[in-house]
Amino acid sequence: MLISYAALFLSVILMQLSSGGVGPLDALSGIQLNFTTEQIGLLGSAHFVGFFLGCWWAPRLIGDIGHSRAFAAFTAAGTIGMLSHMLIIDPWAWAAMRVASGMCVAGCYTVIEAWLQSKVSNESRGRAMGVYRVADMSAAMVAQLLISVLEPAHYISYNILAILCCASLVPLTLTKIRQPETPSAPRLRPMLAIRCSPLAALAVIVAAQSSAAFRMIGPVYGQQVGLEINQIAWFLAAFVLGGALAQYPVGWLSDKYDRRHVLVGLSLAAIISCFTTALLSGLPTVGIMLTAFFFGMTSFPIYSVAAAHANDFAKSSERVELSAALIFFFALGAISAPYLASYLISLFGPSSMFFMIATGHFGLIVFGLHRMGRRPSQSGRTRYIWSPRTSFIIGNLTGSIRERK
Repeated sequence: MLISYAALFLSVILMQLSSGGVGPLDALSGIQLNFTTEQIGLLGSAHFVGFFLGCWWAPRLIGDIGHSRAFAAFTAAGTIGMLSHMLIIDPWAWAAMRVASGMCVAGCYTVIEAWLQSKVSNESRGRAMGVYRVADMSAAMVAQLLISVLEPAHYISYNILAILCCASLVPLTLTKIRQPETPSAPRLRPMLAIRCSPLAALAVIVAAQSSAAFRMIGPVYGQQVGLEINQIAWFLAAFVLGGALAQYPVGWLSDKYDRRHVLVGLSLAAIISCFTTALLSGLPTVGIMLTAFFFGMTSFPIYSVAAAHANDFAKSSERVELSAALIFFFALGAISAPYLASYLISLFGPSSMFFMIATGHFGLIVFGLHRMGRRPSQSGRTRYIWSPRTSFIIGNLTGSIRERK
């Protein structure tokens, strides 16, 4: 299986290294170029605008021109966006470039996941998804570390990321695997998520708020609390590592106990992490890294727990559209979070980002306790799946794995 899908997984790794590195690099470059904090936040929000547009458009473009051509088109858009950074030094122009990079990553993931979906069998689906997640998350963590060796606001740094983006074309276009049939574009029905579980819809927004604010504005926070660039890189990587390592124990808890209790518990732990980071400003560097690790452990798995909870109340025929609806709500939270966090930082200082995130988790706790009194727990629950937030068609890959327990 590894050999058969090596080209697809290698394309994922190269794409994640490129797209995952541009966010923190933009934040540090913006600081060096004297962009305001709000303008840096705008760049992060623009990325997720492009991500949403790419998720919606990619299945339709694949239907018109095919998988390989669609992948090439999205890769070209992302490469142009990265290469253009040092040609035009303007935050609004950079925001347009980040829309292009957001479309690139969403479109390329859509192509890869459509390709995987058509090739895996029911027997190999679980293993294929496991390798896919490991490849994606490992590359995401390494991408955060790239900023320790990439000089901010330098054309060579953006050239390196553009080269990685272009390199993702090579494995996929040279593979001998026959192109699959065109995937059907799922209907976007946001109300389906609310009908299945209002709590899951809110939890996805809070998860997006936490992840997008931390990954896009985290470099600004690190710079303002005195971290060096290489320390900021490890600060961001610790968040991703904590989130990845927490998936399996959280998944076990989610399958064993009421998922609403798990969501409330994760949010409570995330609030503790936020207040620890915000109030203990004198923490040593190791302490700051540990708080980022713990924050990743408590906030990163919330999306997957919410997705599992929503799927508990969905029909089998609704799971693909439910996945698209959840990613829609994730995009809403991710679009708003970086700009709001940067605005609060400019007014009240770096700690305000964590107070903002803690407020979202407090709201999730209150609403979760409210929903416990409105509806009993579902007895026939689906299996917990570590759900990537990559494309509207990820439900095609994960839907059939969610067997009733």
